[in-house]
Amino acid sequence: MTEQATFAGGCFWCTESVFKQIDGVTDVVSGYAGGHVADPSYEAVCRGETGHAECIQITYDPDEVSYEDLLAVHFTTHTPTTKDREGNDVGTQYRSAVFYHNEAQRETVEALIEEIEPGYDSDIVTEVEPLETFYPAEEYHQDYFEKNPDQSYCQLTIPPKIEKLKEKHAELLA
Repeated sequence: MTEQATFAGGCFWCTESVFKQIDGVTDVVSGYAGGHVADPSYEAVCRGETGHAECIQITYDPDEVSYEDLLAVHFTTHTPTTKDREGNDVGTQYRSAVFYHNEAQRETVEALIEEIEPGYDSDIVTEVEPLETFYPAEEYHQDYFEKNPDQSYCQLTIPPKIEKLKEKHAELLA
């Protein structure tokens, strides 16, 4: 039986590319969560009109990879200490967030943040909130890096995140 996790950590093209590398992850869908508008468009999210974060919804086999491991990857492959920003991407749509699916996930992420925060120079600003609705992004955003490997933004931002994944979490790679 599979479970789901929903994380926001900057551009969803980048986070999707990272989590697709992990053994036990069966699907990663780019989308939007945490906003106040039904069925938001990419353009409206980018303009900051909807309150949504670009995020990914991960489907995974908990017998192969744990929620704790996925959280560890999330916190080491983006910057959880910058509010509404990841690299050059700025705005609430790029905020750091964990949208939990149940109380066990909430407790796990809150305990992890408390454990790892002393290792950071600044406070972790990752929002922890219940997932109310996840809206898949438009089809052209799905598997974006695979479909657009020569796109300059992707070339600059995704390989360093994948290298960090390999360096810090090699045991999780497919």
